[in-house]
Amino acid sequence: MNDREDTPFFIGYLQVPQKLRKLLLVTALALVGFLLGAGLLIGRTQDTDPGGGAFRFDYGQQTVSGVVENLAYPLFHVTEGNDRLKPGQTLMLTGSGKDGVSNRTLPMVGKLATAKGIVLERGSLEMLQLAGGKRGLSEAEKQSSVSVPKPEDLGRWKLTGEICDGKCLSGAMRPGRGLAHKACANLCLFGDIPPVFVSTKPVKGSEFLMVLGPDGGALPKEAYDFIGQYITLEGAVARHGDMLVFKMDPETIELAS
Repeated sequence: MNDREDTPFFIGYLQVPQKLRKLLLVTALALVGFLLGAGLLIGRTQDTDPGGGAFRFDYGQQTVSGVVENLAYPLFHVTEGNDRLKPGQTLMLTGSGKDGVSNRTLPMVGKLATAKGIVLERGSLEMLQLAGGKRGLSEAEKQSSVSVPKPEDLGRWKLTGEICDGKCLSGAMRPGRGLAHKACANLCLFGDIPPVFVSTKPVKGSEFLMVLGPDGGALPKEAYDFIGQYITLEGAVARHGDMLVFKMDPETIELAS
């Protein structure tokens, strides 16, 4: 009986027995150390470099003229640029927030258009976030004969990399890729933001390719399960202006080892 009476026993609403305080302190420190070590270990496995992507507010609002190419996610081919955006450059387009601009570009097809907005830039990848309404995209005051650059077929490729939403990848979020960004990326893509495939190896000089379905339509629904993951897939690549476009075959998607 005396042995039982001397055995310390912890009750949550009472003061910790003197004999258990050392054990409790050691256990707590060990748990904190374990969690800290696990966090550091997991962190070392992540791509922590956010890259150079950013909203380029330092450039100021950009105004350029050009022609819209009416793909599933429209491209803007600059014909009359400025010091920042040169003639011949091809820009992806986005609205504010998580909204694409396909509904705004459709009336501009076949016309010389004026686009105004803020540039998002990550390496060779450039996107223009259009200002609201007609202020952001409108018919040019002086119309002239314009045509979309003829696409250049670059053949079928098997690529390894990651599907991301083009806006966050370009600089709206940092790093804007990886599993931690999957939910945000899916919301952007559901909102008609252009998807971009980031290839581990350059394709004809570029690691960034805008992604379409195999028939040139929007990103296939099968691809959404793999957003932010390291995958391999196949499809046809073509150059549209200075932008590579990848018509992916969803049946070829596999998780990369």
